[in-house]
Amino acid sequence: MSLAADKAKLTALTRDIVNQWDATRDYWRDAKALEFQRKYIEELTASVDKATGVLDDLDKVIAKIRSDCE
Repeated sequence: MSLAADKAKLTALTRDIVNQWDATRDYWRDAKALEFQRKYIEELTASVDKATGVLDDLDKVIAKIRSDCE
């Protein structure tokens, strides 16, 4: 599997989690829901954003290494 495919899968799975959370928030609207969102959902999305940026950078490095080795 390529880094681009891994990035796409990570992004899609995270989007699914966020969509499920949005559906849950229709029914769960108290202080604990807000705490959960801040502690887990926002942290997850921030971490995935960082990870996808790193995957992009890593993909560029690997492409350069392949190019240099040819």
